[in-house]
Formats: sequence, C-alpha cells, structure tokens
Amino acid sequence: MQTLCWNIHPLGEAALLAEVVTDDHGAANQAALGAAAALTASAPPGLRATVPAIASLLVCFDPLVIAHRAVEAQMRAALAHAEGTPTTGRRVEIPVTYGGEDGPDLTAAAQRLGLTPGELVALHCAGPYRVLMLGFAPGFPYIGPLPPAMHLPRRATPRSAVPPGTVAIAAGLTGIYPARLPGGWHLLGRTTLRLFDPAAAPPALLAPGDLVQFVAVSAR
Repeated sequence: MQTLCWNIHPLGEAALLAEVVTDDHGAANQAALGAAAALTASAPPGLRATVPAIASLLVCFDPLVIAHRAVEAQMRAALAHAEGTPTTGRRVEIPVTYGGEDGPDLTAAAQRLGLTPGELVALHCAGPYRVLMLGFAPGFPYIGPLPPAMHLPRRATPRSAVPPGTVAIAAGLTGIYPARLPGGWHLLGRTTLRLFDPAAAPPALLAPGDLVQFVAVSAR
C-alpha cells in the first residue's frame, strides 16, 4: 500500500489542517478517522477538538499551552500509525423504500449506469459502506466509497427541496438528507429513520466511522 503524503498547514493561530491529494478516499478517510480517535484518546495538553473529513483532519488547540510544531508532530505520528489500520464503528441498518415517489431518480440513474433498477438497488444494499464524514447540514452523512459501477456526477440542475430521509447518490458517495434541503444528488429512495434530532444525545443518528448497511423494504 502506498504511503499517503499529508500536507499540514496552519489555519490561524489555533488550528492545523492536514490534507492529502489521493484517489484512494477510503484509505485517506481511514487514516483521518483513526488519527482523530488516537489524538482524542491521548488527550494531549491544549487539544481542543479534532474534526476528521473525507481526506483531511482539522485539529484545534490552545497555542498558549502547546506549540504548532508539537501539534504537527503528534498529527503526523497519529496519521502514519492509523494508515492501514481498520477503523471500528457501529454497524447501523438503514431501511429504505426504493423507487416511486420516494426515489424518483432510481430508474433514470440505473439507465445511465447501464443497470436495471433492481441491480442498482442490489449494489446499494451490498455494503456495508462507511460514514466518511458529516457535513453540508447537521447530521448529513457522506457514506462510501461506492463501487465504480455506481458513480454518477451530480445532477445538472439541483432540486430546490429534497424531503427528509431521502437516500441519494452522487460523485461516488451516498448520503441521506436529514431535513428538507436543496440538493443535486440522484434520489433513490427514502428511510423513515430520523437522521438528526437536536433534542437527542447525540443529536446525529450516524457518526464518522460507522458502517451503514442499507436494507430494501416494501413500499409503505
């Protein structure tokens, strides 16, 4: 396995961002998640927060307690150690009603991929796929990477509103809209699960590192 080359640079006086340019988003995300978990567990003095993303890791710290160079050294060590080490997370089943009003893009997306709607559903349910990060909106999970047979670019014209619970694919990833939001992904189906509840603890149903298994269910 090729070693990832991380670039680390400051974001202001109290944060460092590690980024890597690679086509292997799975390996990069695995390293970012593992390093974030290791830094949080070791709790070095001055550490304030770690925020892993698909191919980056943001570390916030108190510069009056710990120097930039010390934080960078710890980040590089944690990233190197995490490469090739599988991350462990919860396994979460997501029931999905595919097609029809719940998934208006299923047939068109399958045709563009050279698949039948049933074949596309089977691929989507083949997982499990990892939650790479949360972003765009509170509780919105970026899940993947998807196999190349499911890769589609975003829609040329985004929708102004996508219903909550909608399961969609775009750019080699799949996601679930936690609320009624604009979006340009291809809509395959919907789940009745609530992705984000500000009154819950934690408020987001999914967390980075979780393994998601989509399960096809009959129409309601």
